[in-house]
Amino acid sequence: MTGQRPQLPLKSLVWPMRLTLAGLWAERLSRAFWPLWSLFLLVLAALAFGLQDLGPIRWAQVAGGVVAVLALALLVLGVRRFRKPTAIDALDRLDANLPGRPIAALRDTQAIGTNDPASLAVWRVHQDRMAARAAGAHPVAPDLRLSSRDRYSLRYVALTAFVMAALFGSFWKAGTVAGLSPGAAVAMPGGPSWEAWAQPPAYTGKPSLYLNEITAETLELPTGTRLQIRLYGPEGGLTVAQTVANPPPPPPPTPGGEATPASARPDGMAGVHDLTITKSGTLAIDGPGGREWQITAIPDALPTIEVLGEMGREADGRFTQEFKATDDYGVVAGRVTITLDTARLDRRHGLAVEAEPVEPVVLDLPMPLRGERSEITEKLVDDLSKHVFANLPVTMVFAAIDAAGQEGTAAPYEVTLHGRRFFDPLAAALIEMRRDILWNRINAPRTVEILKAMTNRPQGFIRHDKAFLHLRVLMRELEAKEASLSVEDRDAIAEELWTIALMVEEGNLQSAFERLQRAQDRLDEAIKNGASPEEIDQLMKEMQQALNEYMRELAEESQRNPGDQQQSEMMQGQMMSGDQLQEMLDELQRLMEEGKTAEAAELMEQLRQLMQNMQVVEGQNGQGQGSPGQQGMRELGDALRDQQELSDDAFRELQGVPRPGEEEGQQEGQEPGQNGQDPGEDQPGAGQEGEGEGEGGQDEGSLTDRQRALRERLDDLQRGELPGDGSEQGEEGRRNLDRAGRAMEEAEEALRRGDLDGALDRQADAMEAMRDGLQDFGEALAEEQRENRDGQGGDREFGSADPNGTDPLGRRPGETARIGSDENMVQNDPNQRAQELLDEIRRRSGELARPSEELDYLKRLLELF
Repeated sequence: MTGQRPQLPLKSLVWPMRLTLAGLWAERLSRAFWPLWSLFLLVLAALAFGLQDLGPIRWAQVAGGVVAVLALALLVLGVRRFRKPTAIDALDRLDANLPGRPIAALRDTQAIGTNDPASLAVWRVHQDRMAARAAGAHPVAPDLRLSSRDRYSLRYVALTAFVMAALFGSFWKAGTVAGLSPGAAVAMPGGPSWEAWAQPPAYTGKPSLYLNEITAETLELPTGTRLQIRLYGPEGGLTVAQTVANPPPPPPPTPGGEATPASARPDGMAGVHDLTITKSGTLAIDGPGGREWQITAIPDALPTIEVLGEMGREADGRFTQEFKATDDYGVVAGRVTITLDTARLDRRHGLAVEAEPVEPVVLDLPMPLRGERSEITEKLVDDLSKHVFANLPVTMVFAAIDAAGQEGTAAPYEVTLHGRRFFDPLAAALIEMRRDILWNRINAPRTVEILKAMTNRPQGFIRHDKAFLHLRVLMRELEAKEASLSVEDRDAIAEELWTIALMVEEGNLQSAFERLQRAQDRLDEAIKNGASPEEIDQLMKEMQQALNEYMRELAEESQRNPGDQQQSEMMQGQMMSGDQLQEMLDELQRLMEEGKTAEAAELMEQLRQLMQNMQVVEGQNGQGQGSPGQQGMRELGDALRDQQELSDDAFRELQGVPRPGEEEGQQEGQEPGQNGQDPGEDQPGAGQEGEGEGEGGQDEGSLTDRQRALRERLDDLQRGELPGDGSEQGEEGRRNLDRAGRAMEEAEEALRRGDLDGALDRQADAMEAMRDGLQDFGEALAEEQRENRDGQGGDREFGSADPNGTDPLGRRPGETARIGSDENMVQNDPNQRAQELLDEIRRRSGELARPSEELDYLKRLLELF
């Protein structure tokens, strides 16, 4: 090989080597001295927050000494660990990150074959290749991870403290450390010196003042400002005279009975004064270099609070009350104390007796999460519907608290504490009984008697079967404990009464007409009792929903059972359009908003009469036998009513009250069951005449025989035809009937044993299962009818149309199902009649209560024309 050998590219490694070397310095310094700089950051953070000024100067000096010793130890430890990096170390790190370690190869020399030309040629090629690789070297980043050396992340704690100090502290406070050193007494060449600081309370947001720099003769400082004065030099050289703070207490004597000697103070320290400004006055430092200020103390005013507007009531029972609070430095908290106003209380019925002691209700007032708090306007929203104070006259005292702990109160606010109101008469009565028990447990016997009277004839009065059963169980429990009712039992009974009242108020009525009737009753009660606009609006929405469901049910029923022409005409004569009903509801709401309760009640009665007339027509249309499935559902409903009557009779037997019709049959002075036989046991000949009858369960047999007859009727119904046979809903309904049959059998056994309590529980299970089954069969029947309607559209043959049916426009079709109608639809002007028909189609398409099939048909007509 001839030619000159190229120069090694070592110049290209200069900057990568230097940068890598700098990284090595940073890496080894951080590993060796991270404890030292962590301590340094912690000390700076503490000084910025002013920790050195919180305690006696002796403590600060001791802490400073400890920190100095610790810093010296960490410095020595760091020096011992530190190893100075060199250029060779940098080259080695560069070489280690290159493939084949080319830098080491460039620094090598040929050991053998130096006289062999072939060997020298190979060596030069190898050197050229290594030089090319070394030319592509890049700086190596240092490894600054210290997790293996700092397992508890103390360096992050120190860094976080430093950042917090930089944001919320003041590094100027670090200058106060100068007063801790022994040489501070000679700060002034001509004599002693002094230092003073004024630190306003943190909640004022005002900065600290270094009084040595304040040359003004007057100062305005908030009350509570802390004055720290340090005098240096020989004792007696400087003195402090002030009239702005209460004199500090004398220093505690030493164990020998003498005061703390001057020698116990820091070297050169003449005295330390720590004062708190409480009033206006003067502050003077007498002596060489002294100064005097006239200080005006700015008092911290009491916070004020006032009630805004009247108390509001939400539809769900929560009360709302606005308030306004102000303070010169900001309100930090507030509360309202609610006490019963006995002077305005109507002491009648259950409230006639003295109330048991009840603690006042204390609620925290809402505060803004951010922003200025010197003036706030907020709204208190809470629900005390379950408290005994609900809907009773109370006195509310609002209070606001500032950061200094000062409290300002508003004038007592007399108001009726709003809570949830129940518009169902039975639910309202249950809530009143609940209030009486919470008022005083002595009302328990009176409550039992009233509940017995309410449940004596429940037919047509208590429309929620499950609530009725719960109420009967609760009555037995309350009657057993009324003589010794504990506070825990009282609270449990009150909670159960609340749950039952909610059941009655909200209801679980399966019939759309019953739901509509309940909504009308609640709205009528709300109008009479002067409900709030929010409650009226909520009840109006409920009635609107119930009315829409009822109208939709009537429309579907008319399609399923069109009936004869007379019944159809009667139905059309009683029904109103959706626009007319909406106009009545809008007018009703307008009258209530204007406060015309008498006119609103009259319009409500007209609407109620209209719905009752429509219910009569619906009943007349439904008198037919219908399909076998429908007949089975009616018989199942009759069985459910008979089971309810049987359960009522069993409860009367438990209470010792004769059943209807038995008063004449009992001998004078003889109680039920005095013949030596339990009321639930079989009696010879009892129940045989009426066994198997299904007319309301009116047989005169024993309770056991009647229960057995009902169970046999249910078995016969299960063997018959029911809606949805073979479908999922139908099978689920039959499983519910099986469950009802087992519950009836268990109730029958309980009656035979004389266990009326157990029989009532099993009868409740049976009724619940039968109710679930009825719901499943109803859904299955509706599905069958929908499928039948869908199938009739494609399978209907020519001439098979119903001659008595009408189309969605109210026209009767022509004979033999001709397309069109035999009626003369064009009476006068054809254009006018066409416009009327188009308007009628648009109006009917806006009535959402109509069946979906009719609405689809009307929409298609509008798209065509």
